[in-house]
Amino acid sequence: MCNLYSMTSNPQAIREIAKVLEDRTGNLQPLPEIYPNTMAPIVRNGEGGRELLMARWGMPTPPRLPERP
Repeated sequence: MCNLYSMTSNPQAIREIAKVLEDRTGNLQPLPEIYPNTMAPIVRNGEGGRELLMARWGMPTPPRLPERP
């Protein structure tokens, strides 16, 4: 998985390409820098069909281990 991507397309293009039936993103602005563990638009299969929404994406940051004495 890469560590950076961008979303420069408009929401209408995403809805058309992904055949989204429900958009839950609100006023989605271009996101030129999207890093892992941040919110980004995703498409998923919902109960009513494909939906576009914001979610935390990527591999989560691992928890810090306790320091050894």
